[in-house]
Amino acid sequence: MSYAIIGILLAAVLVLLISGTSGKLFGLMLKGSVRIIIGVFLLFLFNVVGALAGLHIPINAATTVMVGLLGIPGLASLAAIQYFLL
Repeated sequence: MSYAIIGILLAAVLVLLISGTSGKLFGLMLKGSVRIIIGVFLLFLFNVVGALAGLHIPINAATTVMVGLLGIPGLASLAAIQYFLL
């Protein structure tokens, strides 16, 4: 991931903490950030293991959000799209 994205996320967290917004919004933002980080990690692991079978899923915003939101079924659907369609 780019340092700019990480900087933007940290700035957003700082603004939320300073402005005194509700803890619910901060919790939701934290939960989403953790899911995105897990999505990147799962995509990385898939690319390492998938290299043996010749599969590669690019790690970008769309694939990361899909795997972050859907989890393993999202990763499986991306792998199926990569294998059968592309």
